[in-house]
Amino acid sequence: MPEAPTIGGANTVWLLVSTALVLLMTPGLALFYGGLNRAKGVLNMMMMSFSAIGLISILWWFYGFSVAFGTDVNGFWGDPGAYLGTKTFLAETDLWGATAENPSGIGVPLYVFMAFQMVFAVITVALISGAIADRAKFAGWLLFAFGWATLVYFPVAHWVWGGGIIGGDIHALDFAGGTAVHINAGAAALAVALVLGKRLGWPREGMKPHNIPLVALGAGLLWFGWFGFNAGSELTVDSVAGLAFINTQLATAAAVLGWIAVEWIKDRKPTMVGASSGAVAGLVAITPACGFIAPWAAVLLGIVAGAVCALAVSLKYKLGYDDSLDVVGVHFVGGWIGSLWLGLFATNSVNAAISDVVGASDGLFYGGGATQLGRQALAGLIVSVWSFGIAWVLAFVIEKTIGFRVKGEAEVDGIDIAEHAESSYDLSPSGGGTGSAFAMAGIGTPGGGAASGAKPEADSAEPVSAKVAG
Repeated sequence: MPEAPTIGGANTVWLLVSTALVLLMTPGLALFYGGLNRAKGVLNMMMMSFSAIGLISILWWFYGFSVAFGTDVNGFWGDPGAYLGTKTFLAETDLWGATAENPSGIGVPLYVFMAFQMVFAVITVALISGAIADRAKFAGWLLFAFGWATLVYFPVAHWVWGGGIIGGDIHALDFAGGTAVHINAGAAALAVALVLGKRLGWPREGMKPHNIPLVALGAGLLWFGWFGFNAGSELTVDSVAGLAFINTQLATAAAVLGWIAVEWIKDRKPTMVGASSGAVAGLVAITPACGFIAPWAAVLLGIVAGAVCALAVSLKYKLGYDDSLDVVGVHFVGGWIGSLWLGLFATNSVNAAISDVVGASDGLFYGGGATQLGRQALAGLIVSVWSFGIAWVLAFVIEKTIGFRVKGEAEVDGIDIAEHAESSYDLSPSGGGTGSAFAMAGIGTPGGGAASGAKPEADSAEPVSAKVAG
């Protein structure tokens, strides 16, 4: 006879800690994106991340969790009423994964699992914002976030993790969100960037990061929080959680080296922005694979992801789309690399759930043939097409109705002032004079121009190099 439902203290505490770690990632993303942005748009950039915390949390509680993790209806969404926000789940039997045979499930209260998945939804939406820096109306962003989360993220989470078509039928692997989070957000970012068009002056004008220490701080917080993202996705305290943890560290460290190696070869100068971006690329790539591959394969994955993403960020100059902060080059490309890596290196020897739970196969280099590689490619393609298509339609409709892009004057003068009536830095003199802080320090002329007798530099006709351009 099954035992009475029991809360597992270790699993519950670990998932609560992981939830807090993942929540910290969104403010970390705001700092990372904010530092990469120009000074006159940093607050708008950060507001898009912080607003995602507010909006998506409420949507997830009310119906998003039901759509993603409710009982499967048709392979595309879960029962919308299963965990509707009007209901309460505090009974001793309300444990995630509980069944008649195993009334304790994994020993984690339903609300703890709901909160853990909530913060995934939050950061996935926030990731998209980096592609449209300096030119999106805040009201348009909120409307887009609402529509995209409802029509794309919630259903895709069901496809991948809730028993839907990708995890349940195709048997593609995604441990912590390579397909559901990064490919998903990257495809949407490309679509919105295409609808909004290029920033004024891009790519002729150098739009460099305004605060590189802020970039490094944001990357550090992302790296820290990502252990909850990846290791927490095991949901229990066991050896696979430890594997996901060490793989996350190894792949990220290797990706830093891979990115700066490319910079060193191409430009002879490794940069802090490059090292920070390499870390994020490694974190993205290891996300789908962290619990399914051996540590040596994680190191190799990090090197490849760091190097390839460092090259991929220049695609926007060749193809002509203005992805302001390289969401496509890092998250879309990195997500694809990590997902396809599973088709090569996934192995039941490190995680029996690959075949026992998901029904997937070993990767190509572990004797599984090309079957799993095909499944991973199909899953990524389905999510890419769906996310891009819905995001493009949403952005187009918003632009043609309430307007998604700010007016040119607001973009030139600064979107922070136009949209939020505040600025990130007050450089006016404390004594109330009209000269700038730079002029008081003897840098340039009081008007902020070049020093007397100096000629202003002509605008370069060539685009500024990727990542340094922001």
